[in-house]
Amino acid sequence: MTEKNRFLSVRLTETARKHLDELAEKSGLSLSNTIRACINGTELRERQSAEIKDLYTEINRIGTNINQIARKINAGIGTESDVWETLFLLSKVYQLMEQVAER
Repeated sequence: MTEKNRFLSVRLTETARKHLDELAEKSGLSLSNTIRACINGTELRERQSAEIKDLYTEINRIGTNINQIARKINAGIGTESDVWETLFLLSKVYQLMEQVAER
């Protein structure tokens, strides 16, 4: 990463400062990172809500469980209940992804 050793002080109108604050708040970035993103032409996206983050976390946990079951099955020690559990977990992931898509 490039060292940031140049300091810039800038005066803004009240309107411009409010706009900058809003961009930073929506994106979840600091003011400095928001300014850098604007300078670099990076698209600023809205920060994900806590609910969406929770859904992604749950999907990741389920994915971990599915991977563990897949390892057991590939090692030849999986059971029929493992297969059924995998199908259940996959349907749960599908439901969660629908919730994410609706947001």
